[in-house]
Formats: sequence, structure tokens, C-alpha cells
Amino acid sequence: MKLRRSLLLFAALLPLGSAALAQAYPARPITIVLGSTAGSATDGLARAIAAEVTKSSGQPVIVDNRAGAFGGIAAQYTANAQPDGYTLFMTTNTTQSANPHLLKKLSYDPIKDFAPVALLARGYLALVVNPKVKANNVAELVALAKSAPGKLNYGSGSSSAQVATELFQQSTGTKFTYVPYKANPPAVLDLVGGQIDLMIVDLTTSLPQVKAGKLRALGISSAKPSPLVPEVPTIATSLPGYEFGYWNALYAPAKTPAPVVQRLSELMRDALATPSVRQAIEKTGQEVAFAPPEELAKFQLSELDRWGRIIKAAGIEPE
Repeated sequence: MKLRRSLLLFAALLPLGSAALAQAYPARPITIVLGSTAGSATDGLARAIAAEVTKSSGQPVIVDNRAGAFGGIAAQYTANAQPDGYTLFMTTNTTQSANPHLLKKLSYDPIKDFAPVALLARGYLALVVNPKVKANNVAELVALAKSAPGKLNYGSGSSSAQVATELFQQSTGTKFTYVPYKANPPAVLDLVGGQIDLMIVDLTTSLPQVKAGKLRALGISSAKPSPLVPEVPTIATSLPGYEFGYWNALYAPAKTPAPVVQRLSELMRDALATPSVRQAIEKTGQEVAFAPPEELAKFQLSELDRWGRIIKAAGIEPE
């Protein structure tokens, strides 16, 4: 009887303990670790969110750039951190969906090593060609590519750009020649110069060249037109069902207490609702896409599976 009373009392106190833990958090500075360099789109988003969370929580939020190994250095660092909610990982589909299929060895497990906190934003890409390419829309590009398989070449300096183009080829039965780059900006410069013919690349990198008349945009990879270039149709207009994008999300180390994860998710939700963060997201061609921990976990699993299927079908061997 005494044991039963003790267990009942313990169970009654659990919610109070969880609530107290959530209320006490954060009690000291938070560090957001990034796998990208200062000045990148993810860095801009992290700094905008950090400023808002600092205001709302009363605790400083520090952005720590640890670029390298396709985000793997930052991922491993966060995975090994104390699971107390004070070291977080803001990342993209590169570390959580692409790397497991593109790299032979990972220093982290994208599922087991992290506690999902919140999906933050989603972005899309533009199918752009050098003006010398005789195609004014997606259908004409497909016809041109099919008339001479492998003659047209595409550049890519990111997993998103490469996999988006592989999906396009799989969906249309076309064949382009792949030209790898270390990053998208130099690939876009070569596209402008005519060294390569086409890219499917993020809007941030491609739109300035499109607006300057140096590249021609044939389509957007989102399900609906982008407000940044409403005159450009979606790729799905000519290729029903085609949709591909990239995303940003926040994670904590695995075993971070659930009340802390929930509090962090709420802080992210509130930050995303502020004008400053929305502007930081929208100016890069992305859109706010908040989702709580459970939904992010399901979304990541579906993305991990989808990227794996596209990469396998493309015959891309892990490096």
C-alpha cells in the first residue's frame, strides 16, 4: 500500500517537474551551431532567430559557425554536446537527408543523434539556362535534351541542386552531363559565361542573374509560383507532380529533456512570427514553414527516404 501511494505521488509530481523545467529554461546563454559559413542563407536565418529569442527569453543566443565536411563537423559537435538544450544545431536537408546517401562514412547519425525541435523554413529552386540554349520553357528544354542525349550539361555545387536535376531527368527521361562544383555561386558564374548550359539552383543565387537578363528562368520547383518571380511558371505546369525544395530545421542533441525541446519549439514558433525573421526568410526566396518536433521527425524520415530513392535511381555512388 505504501509503495502504491509513493508511485501515485511520483506520477502526480511528474507534470509539475516538467512544467518547472520548461519554465526555468533558458537560464543561461544558448549556442546555435551551424555547418555553414557566415553570410550564408542559413547563417542569416540563425542570426535573425537568435536576436528574437534573445529578446523573448532574456538570455543571449550565440551563433557558432563550424563549416566543413558538408555540415558533418557541426553535426558531430552538436551530437556530442550535453543534452541540456544549450547547444543546438540549425541545419538543412544536406546533413539530415542527403549526406547519409552521398557519403560512405558519417561521423553522426541523422536520426539517433538528434532530438527534432522545429522545422523553420522551406525554399525552392529555379530551372535556369544560359540564353544561348534554344529553349523558352520546360517543354522545349525537354525536347532539346531528348534530341541529343548528354549534349547539354548542368552544373551543381550543392546536394539540392544535384538531386533536383537528377529528379528532373528521371521525370522527363532526359540525360544531361553533370559538371560538379564546390559551391553554387561559381557554377552560376560559369552558367552566365556559357561554360555550362543549365542549373536547377536556389533562388538566392540565380535570381540576380535572371533579373539582370544574363540567365533565362524556365520554371520554379515549388508547387505554386514564387512571389519573387511571379511571372515564372512552376516546373509542375509542364511536368505534373514535380516539386523539390530544401529546408532549414533546428535540432537538439538526443536525450534532451522533452519539456526543454517543447519550450525551444515554442521559442522558434514565436520567433518565426516576427517581421524581422519573416523578412530574413523571404528575402532568400524561402517561406516560413514551422512544424513542431513530432511533425519534423516524420518530415525528416520522409525526406531521407525520398532523397535516397532519387540518388539510388540516379546511380550516384557514395564518396
